[in-house]
Amino acid sequence: HIMPSKACSVAIAGVGAYAAAQAFLAPSVSPQVNQQQVRNLRQQPAATESSSTAAGALTLGVAGVAVASAAQVGKRTARRSQVVRQATAVAEKVFTKMPASVKPGVVTGQALVDLLNYAKENEFAIPGVNVVSSSSVNACMEAAKKAGGPVMVTFSRGGGQFLAGKAADNTDDAACIAGTVAGALHVRQVAKLYGVPVILHTDHCQKSWLPWFDGLIEASEEYFEKNGEPLFSSHMLDLSEESLEDNISICKKYLERMAKINLLLEMELGVTGGEEDGVDNTDVDSSRLYTQPEEVWQVYEELSSVPNGNFTVAAAFGNVHGVYAPGNVSLKPVILHNTQKYIKEKLGCESDKPVSFVFHGGSGSSLEDIRYAIEAGVVKMNIDTDTQWAFWDGMNEYQKKNKDYLQAQIGNPEGAEKPNKKYYDPRMSLRSGEEFMAERLVKCMEDLKCIDRL
Repeated sequence: HIMPSKACSVAIAGVGAYAAAQAFLAPSVSPQVNQQQVRNLRQQPAATESSSTAAGALTLGVAGVAVASAAQVGKRTARRSQVVRQATAVAEKVFTKMPASVKPGVVTGQALVDLLNYAKENEFAIPGVNVVSSSSVNACMEAAKKAGGPVMVTFSRGGGQFLAGKAADNTDDAACIAGTVAGALHVRQVAKLYGVPVILHTDHCQKSWLPWFDGLIEASEEYFEKNGEPLFSSHMLDLSEESLEDNISICKKYLERMAKINLLLEMELGVTGGEEDGVDNTDVDSSRLYTQPEEVWQVYEELSSVPNGNFTVAAAFGNVHGVYAPGNVSLKPVILHNTQKYIKEKLGCESDKPVSFVFHGGSGSSLEDIRYAIEAGVVKMNIDTDTQWAFWDGMNEYQKKNKDYLQAQIGNPEGAEKPNKKYYDPRMSLRSGEEFMAERLVKCMEDLKCIDRL
């Protein structure tokens, strides 16, 4: 075994240190060893110099370069780790008012049940907002962050298809399923960064749309196998057009499947009037707009028998989708109060509000009706029409404000050759839409008393 000379040791140390230093002084540039310095060091006299030791020094010097490259990778890894730590810090944020199980990000299973019970006990409701793009998703969570309350991000079947792209093949609801799942994964990635609890929900699903519903449950089952929780928080079945018996039996069948992966079911009784996302109930018999307590009891009795089954009820009390002139909508939230009393008597329980209700057709409702419904155990109110208008209004206001800069790619009041790219960049008008929608949603959260609840 031949030991390296002192000169070779200097060469080893010099080349290695130089290369490592380069990695930290100029990490964006590949470290280059000064070959003349290496040659000078190698040519210094040594007590026992040989070709093998010189070669060894050079080899180890090259190793120094490799070490420097590894150092660069290490710095990149450190930066990535820092990002992960920051995201983890957000996820580990502790809410001082919420149940301990509720954390920032998507809420599922027992944490979702705890959150809804907390809302019912403290008499506030969570806004359930329909979304059709990442921009409307972001507006929802931005509003929740500003208001200091939880939010429900809701994908409809049509909204899911829009996310996938209208030109995508929708055979067997493939695009509707893929777009909704893609939207859910987007929410999963960014929700924690807003520091608020987010309920990931899907909207009305009638009987003819069950293939879409099945596809979403399959996605949650696959996600559950890998992550121990479902992809979504909850799903809604709207079988109000079916007989009460069929409505209950189909809901129970699905709840038995959903309960195995901690998915919550929202079901509908009676009919929500008006028109939304391809469902037109504008000419429905008015008697179907009002649910009877006995019907809710039948639902409660059957669905409560499902092990680990959790559910909410959208009981109709005159609700109508859309915004109409005053006098055209007759809400009767007293129906919800009477239903709670009826079921409490049936159960013989201490709770005055055994049922968790949800409020559909909330856009344009009076504050008095909204607050009275919340007192009856409403834990979530849907909002779509008003937030759709707000998003459009924001984009329209941007267009009006910058009209002279949006007529051509080049040429504006500042000069015939001035470019307008920064004005017609889609992010500019979309951001204005997000801001207006978030502002309107904060107002909604004020109406629902969903402010400073974390």
